[in-house]
Amino acid sequence: MHREALLENLGAMQPTEAAQSRSPTGVNADGESAAAWRVSEAAPCGRWTLAVRFRDGLAGEVDLGHFLASPAVVGTTFEALRDEAFFRQAQAAEGVVRWPNGADLAPDAMYDAIRAAGRWVVP
Repeated sequence: MHREALLENLGAMQPTEAAQSRSPTGVNADGESAAAWRVSEAAPCGRWTLAVRFRDGLAGEVDLGHFLASPAVVGTTFEALRDEAFFRQAQAAEGVVRWPNGADLAPDAMYDAIRAAGRWVVP
């Protein structure tokens, strides 16, 4: 198959809204993606809950309680987030919510859920 046909069959991943950028490459002056769904701020606001804001100003909550209570988390990088002191170390870095051990959250899925309901309950 030709390259164009392969790309058409796979479908290109697109953000849910057009990236706002002053650059034709979609990259801001800091060298980061200017996509609307990139996280600009994140702060703990409750037990296993974060308040987040995106580059386009959209804001909402992320609830990881159900996810972190799941036995599927045992043995993963997310297990450390069960410790509340460690969970509170979440920060926005390079457009994603990230913890010191490398655990991070998908900003595009978070954006879609928050845009639709104001909140993302991580399954």
